[in-house]
This record gives sequence, structure tokens and C-alpha cells, in this order.
Amino acid sequence: MVLAGPGSGKTSVIVERIAYLIREGGVAPSSILVVTFSKMAAVEMKERFLQAEGLVRSDVTFGTFHGVFFGILKAAYGLGAQNILSGEEKIRILKGIMEETGARELQEGDFLEDIIREISLVKGGRIHPDHYHSTSCPDEVFTEIYTRYNETLRSRRKLDFDDMLQSCYELLTRREDILAAWRRKFRYILVDEFQDINPVQYDTIRLLAAPDNNLFIVGDDDQSIYRFRGARPEIMLGFNRDYPDAGRVLLDVNYRCSANILETAVKVIGSNRQRFAKKLHTPNPAGRPVQVRVYANGREENLAVAAALGQAAAAGEDLRDTAVLFRTNQEAEGLVGALIERGLPFQMRDKLPNLFDHWICRDLRAYMHMAAGPVSRADFIQVMNRPNRYISRDAAAACVRRGPDGKMTVDFTRLLAYYQDKDWMEDRITTLQTQLRILSSLAPFAAINFIRKAMGYEDYLTEYAAYRRMNEADLTDILERIQESARSVASLSSWEASIEAYTEKLKQEAGKQQERKEGVVLATLHSVKGLEYDRVFIMNVNEGIIPYRKAMLEEAMEEERRLFYVGMTRARKELTLCLVRRQYDRKMEPSRFLLEAGCTGH
Repeated sequence: MVLAGPGSGKTSVIVERIAYLIREGGVAPSSILVVTFSKMAAVEMKERFLQAEGLVRSDVTFGTFHGVFFGILKAAYGLGAQNILSGEEKIRILKGIMEETGARELQEGDFLEDIIREISLVKGGRIHPDHYHSTSCPDEVFTEIYTRYNETLRSRRKLDFDDMLQSCYELLTRREDILAAWRRKFRYILVDEFQDINPVQYDTIRLLAAPDNNLFIVGDDDQSIYRFRGARPEIMLGFNRDYPDAGRVLLDVNYRCSANILETAVKVIGSNRQRFAKKLHTPNPAGRPVQVRVYANGREENLAVAAALGQAAAAGEDLRDTAVLFRTNQEAEGLVGALIERGLPFQMRDKLPNLFDHWICRDLRAYMHMAAGPVSRADFIQVMNRPNRYISRDAAAACVRRGPDGKMTVDFTRLLAYYQDKDWMEDRITTLQTQLRILSSLAPFAAINFIRKAMGYEDYLTEYAAYRRMNEADLTDILERIQESARSVASLSSWEASIEAYTEKLKQEAGKQQERKEGVVLATLHSVKGLEYDRVFIMNVNEGIIPYRKAMLEEAMEEERRLFYVGMTRARKELTLCLVRRQYDRKMEPSRFLLEAGCTGH
């Protein structure tokens, strides 16, 4: 087991190890398997090895877990590309199941992504769905979606990526002859990024490595940040229990960070209990102390960072050597706006966020369009039961009429007639009509406030968050940001014009990024693992953001600390930690991680 601290050259260690096995150990290249998590990492590892050895090709197998395990299944069952479930087909299947099971109302935002992630989590962890507690929806809804999804896959003779792992494990446990053949083939196994391994991957690797156990693993338990994808850092922590005779090597020299940055980061990660204790050092100079900057609010924070980047660019610095990191992608929005205003180039490792694409914004705009009239069928269906007014789909269909222009509009007289025998429904509909009349006289900022408070939309979000097992603040923060964007506009048309202008600018920026990668890098903490920059800003180092408010259990808090540690150790020369005093009229506290780091702000 090689414990490789950040910036310690772990890729070089794997490359040298392969070369050593072949040159010094007389090992046949064809009997070496190098396995990692992404295709890009596997290709990079192979290229580094070929370059170091001056080779054009090699019989060493470099691959991902999915690629290697599917190769084993392919040889046994004659499977081909037609048996692999594509991402598009997976989405079609799940959307169909949600329609059939009545989970359609849940399909807002990231629900589909969350369900896909949870299905992967259950399969990779070999958890029975009856024993799994969903974090996206009620357990019975998840279990039904999961069961029907797997039945559909079986009926179509398809495997998703997680099935490849599970099916390979099952094949090797059932067929001793096949297992023996692959053991003869892969006599030496090297695993990169071992801290990200999940139970089914580990158990399959253990099967293949036995009985000789020529297993060489490289990773850093302090950089395990993918529990939400199924990674289990405790597997690495228990490696010596599973292999009591395994040797342990610590790569304790960090060649990347200045001494001040490394020392500060090590103080933070030292607060974790579930980890291998290790001392890291660097030959690099002390460098500039870690800076902490405190701002009154998010707007001030974004403008100050944009100004600092502008000064750096004016001084001739290459902004590609600078990264601004966020806990979540949505937080980048304010800074993106500030950079666009200044004409500063930037590139995003994640999708460019657009607040106005969010379903909450669609709801608010639907209400305002209805108030302005006429009431379109699409807008009415979007919000008729947000909050729940118990308007049925049949009623919505019955009250629609086609105008002379061919557009479908809602006639409230017909809607009242549909519910003429139900006084309580008539009251709800007339109340909605009254609310829309009031709404029509309000400027956007006040209109959003009226929708939130008087029309019960905020109560709807509370119920939705509880049903989806989300943190309510995740939704109310988006609501606050949308309302803030409407503060200085006088009419719905001018607000929508500003939304369209901003959306168009984002499209232009996305086009520029595809043409040429230039400017400051904006990224989430998760997406910069393995990368490094001269200067790093970490934004919103506040309680509830870093660490994230969902981190209630100790194991989740330790992962948040590891994530912050990963962000800090991306910096080679300068690290600036930014935080705010207030956000959307809420007082914000500095992150506990700042205290652990011994940092004070000004």
C-alpha cells in the first residue's frame, strides 16, 4: 500500500513500478494489469509509461474497472456493444417509469441525476434496495423505480455500468475455471486512486489477485471525496486488516505546494479521526501566508475577486494559472456575471450555471405571465398545484380553449363550471384569480415576494423539500437569488429582457470556451482533484457551504474536510480563502475549518 499525499508524484511511482517489474523482476508485460477509474486516467498512465520507456506499444493492460470487467464478461458470454445500456436509453427508461409510477411531479431539477446516482450506489455497494434509505424521495418510490428499471434491463438483455461490475463478480465466484484463467493472465495488479474504490470493485480485485496477492495499491485516504458515488475510504483504511503482511510506503514529500499552504492544509485534515496519521513536508520555500478575506456579502465578494483577477491580468499574469473554487456549481453564477461585466476571460470545468433555467424561476415567470394575461395552458399546468390547489388534470384539460391565433389558453369561467358542485374548490379558484389581479399591478421584485408569502409558494417549497428529502435552504437560496436579480427592474418585460441578455452572454461564453481554453478556471472542489494552479481562491468558506449543510453525520463532516483539503492543496504559490458575513439577509458564520487551520480574516 502506497499512501501518496497530494503533489507527491503518485503517477510516476506507478510508472516506475511497472518498469521495475519488467526490467528487474523479469515479469512478462502481458501479465500486468493497471486499473483506475477514468478512461482519461488510464490513457494518461499508459502514455506516461510508453514515453518513460521509449516504447511505441506494450502488452501491459491499462484500463478502467468497467473496461476490464466488461472484457471478462465479453470473453465469457460473447457480449458486445449492443448489450451496454447507453446514457440516453437509461434516461428514457427512467423517465417512462416515473410517468407510470406517478413520480412525474418529482422530476424537477436534479431528481433524475439523483436517482441514477442512487441506483449506482445500491448496485456498487451490493445493498438490497429494501435496506436502502433514499436521500432523493420516499423509500417506497425509490424501491419501485429501482425494481422496474432492473426488470426493463433484463427484458432487453442490457447491462448498465454498475451491472458490469456486479455481473463480473458473480461470474468469477461461480466459475472457478474462468477465475483461474484470469488469475493466470493477470498475475500482477496495480490499482490507482484506491481511496475511490467501492465494495464490488474491491471484492472483484481481491478475487483476481488471490492466492499470490501481488497487489500494489496507490491512493490517499485524505483525498477520498466521492462517497456520493459509492467510494468507501474505509476499504483503504482496512487494507492492512485484509492483508496483514502488506508493506506500507508513505510518499510524504509534496512537490507542489509552498510550505505555508501545505502546513495550513495539514492542520485542517489533522482534525479527521478516520485516517492514517501522516507527516508531510515540502522542499519548496515558505511562500506567502494563506490569506483570508471577509466580505459583507456575496456581491462584494464576487466584485472583489473579479477586481483582483483584473489587476493580475493587467499586470501580465496568465489567468490560466489561477483557479476559483466553489462547493457547488450554482455558486459560480455571481462571479460569472462579474467577470462578464469586466470582460475577463474564464473557463469552467463544470457546466456554465444559469439561475434562470431553474424550475423555480420557470414557476415564478409562469405566475407573472398568467397575471399579465392571457393565461396560457403551459403556464397554468406548470403552477396550478404549486402550492396544491387540488386542481385535477381533467379539470385543466376541460377549461382550455383555442384562441383565434391558435394558442391554447385557460378560461377560468369553464374551470369554475367544472367544479360548480364543490364550493371549496370554487373558493380556491376565485382566490387564485384575485391573487393574479393583485400580482398584475406589482413590479417583479414585489411580485416574487407576493408569490412567496401571500400565494403560499414558499410553503410549497417546504413540502417539496421534505418529500424529496432535500435541504429546504437549497431551494430558498435559489428563490432569494432569483428575487435579488429582479430588485432594480420596473416591469416584467424589462426583467425578462435582462434574463435573455444574460442567457445570450452565457451562450457566447460557452462558445468561446469550446473554441479556446483561456482565462481563469472556475470549478467545484470535486472537479479539480488531481489538478494544480499557481493561485487558488476558495469562495464562501462559511458554515453551511463549506462544510455543506447536508453534512450532519461525522463521516459526512470528515468527507467535507477532505474536500476542503483537496481544494487547498491545488495551490502551488498562493491560496486565498474568502467568506461573507451575510447572505440574503441571513447572518453567516465563518467555517469551522478556518479555526482548525489557525486562520484569521480581515
